[in-house]
Amino acid sequence: MSHYNTLKKLQSKPWYERWRRAFWRHPDRLMAAKATIVMAVVAIPLEILGLSFFAVSLALGVLAGALSETDDHPRGRVKSLALKVMSFGVSSLSVELLRQWPILLGLGLGLSTIVFILAGGTGERYRGVTFGAILIGIYAMIGAEISPAWYWQPILLPAGALAYGLVSLVLLYYRPYRLLDEQLGRGFLALARYLDEKSRLFPSDRVTQREVRARLALLNVEMVSNLERIKEVLNSYRDAQKDETALRPRLHYFITLQALHERAASSHERYDLLSNDPENQEIIEIAGQTLHELSHAARRFADGLLTKVRYKHPVSLKWIVATLTEQLEKLELEKTHPLQLLSVNLVRANAAFFRLTKVPDEFVLPRLARDTRSWWERFKSQLTLQHPRTRYAIRLALCFWMGLFISEVFNIEKGEWIVLTILFVLQPTYSATRRRLFQRVLGTLTGVVAGVLIVNLLTIPGQVLLMLGAAFFFFTWLKKQYSVSVVFITIFVLCAFNLISSRGVPVMLPRVIDTLIGAFLALGTIRLLWPQWQYKKLPGLLAEARQKNNAYFEVILKEYENETSEDDLEYRIARRKAHQADNALALAWQDMQAEPRKYNQFRQKAFKVTYLNHALLSFISAFGAHREQKEPVTTQLLSLGREVLRVLGSTNEDHAFRQNEILRIVQDIQGCLHSGLPEVVQQQFILLFNIAEICRKLVAEER
Repeated sequence: MSHYNTLKKLQSKPWYERWRRAFWRHPDRLMAAKATIVMAVVAIPLEILGLSFFAVSLALGVLAGALSETDDHPRGRVKSLALKVMSFGVSSLSVELLRQWPILLGLGLGLSTIVFILAGGTGERYRGVTFGAILIGIYAMIGAEISPAWYWQPILLPAGALAYGLVSLVLLYYRPYRLLDEQLGRGFLALARYLDEKSRLFPSDRVTQREVRARLALLNVEMVSNLERIKEVLNSYRDAQKDETALRPRLHYFITLQALHERAASSHERYDLLSNDPENQEIIEIAGQTLHELSHAARRFADGLLTKVRYKHPVSLKWIVATLTEQLEKLELEKTHPLQLLSVNLVRANAAFFRLTKVPDEFVLPRLARDTRSWWERFKSQLTLQHPRTRYAIRLALCFWMGLFISEVFNIEKGEWIVLTILFVLQPTYSATRRRLFQRVLGTLTGVVAGVLIVNLLTIPGQVLLMLGAAFFFFTWLKKQYSVSVVFITIFVLCAFNLISSRGVPVMLPRVIDTLIGAFLALGTIRLLWPQWQYKKLPGLLAEARQKNNAYFEVILKEYENETSEDDLEYRIARRKAHQADNALALAWQDMQAEPRKYNQFRQKAFKVTYLNHALLSFISAFGAHREQKEPVTTQLLSLGREVLRVLGSTNEDHAFRQNEILRIVQDIQGCLHSGLPEVVQQQFILLFNIAEICRKLVAEER
């Protein structure tokens, strides 16, 4: 009770309100503020004493510590911090001990990189730590020549990471569920963006619909990724504590977020066809406005989670939903009309947001999917050249060796910058590497020009403040716009070197050359070594998406056949896997935009199958979203649904036979729709017809 009163007193203070709006509401700013404040605390006193090397080394440790921070329960964060400090110390000490023998140093860097990357693939807790260990090793290589003694970097770099980790832990113990609330907040913000984009379908024409659905497929990637991260953090919290009372509301939010995503992803008809009917115009516009208001509610709920302000259901959303219902009643449409189905979905989405204000007494704590394999089993599963993470680790190690070889042969001053550039530019896919290359080069050039112009005008205190300001904006922009963040990290590095040796400006031209060498080495490596062009992966990805959609649809039919269970874990797993397969297809299409021109002829094909698969998933989601209706389901509906499943899941049958089969099923469903079925049953048949019709189009594209 005393903690509650203290919090209420704080919230009444004007400065606290400003802090809450500026930082608690924006997790990236909060992390940037933490890192910058810790840098200032450890670096400014040492800089005043003239110990610039110590100040900058600690600041670099803070930087690496913040970059490698993981989302984990406070107890897990303690373990992660201990592992981080130990790995940072070993990495920097190894560099100092081996730097007299470049061949051994290069060999150690490459082999340790492979081990670290594979270890990072075993779980979120290890991914950030292992990346930070590689980064610290490269920082130690850069600073080795200017270090007063061999032992200082292995002390200072881990110490900086430890200082940041301790401050972060103190804040986390003040608000232990902050990490979970941040992930939930990001999930609701992703939902808001999805709803906002979908509102553009109301009204829309055929061209607009294709454009919007393509963007929705990519926004769905972000949405499903957020759901996966929330699940992992929830599992981390559940593993660390026995009493789940405090987790109860957050589990409720997570399950509701999944249900809202399913409703958002649902499609009941081609909305361009509905928009073309003048009688529907007003209803269509109201539906679009309702989606806008639902998007606003999602943002408001996310803000409430992050700032600890109680969520209030928007009155405007209640009004717009009431208006939608009234207008539909005036039109006296049949209950089977697509607009009626759309209205039911929107009304239930509104009710779901309203239920977020209070956890239902009957809410059963759900089980969540988890990877039950041991650490060694997860590590061992990657030990094959077919695994993408193993290929990435080998590419990165080989690229490091090439960078070091060029640096040694051509006696490049500070050639370690080549290796640092490779670490940030080389990504698991060609298209991601190419995008990162342009962002890195553009950001570095801009940062050099801006930094040189500014640094020459500043005194030492001014350069310290500029370095800290650059660090703050680097973290602020890191997840939003990588190229902008590179501008600020370049300025940070320029100031750091200027403070240590008054050589920040002279090293900038070599820095640009090193960046260009490293960037193009990274691109060349992935271009030649296992490039994995997306057009080659397309058939496999489509088959995987078809299989997962099939499994999702089958679970829905089971729930229609039997009463919906309280803990629908099987349903949620099938749904998640279907969305992940759809995301893989959407990302493949997106990546093809950056691949060489000679593969252009496959892009239209990729777009079409991505579009159709996302449409199929949307129609299946609509079928699933209405499964909670406690209405009888006819055996005929289930029988036709099973036939759609059979065609969707069959891969060994003749293509022409499959086309004929799905066409026959579509015609059978059409026949049922014209046979005078009860309204509720007809609704179910309309949803099934949409699924079958998209299946027919997908089968036609598989040739």
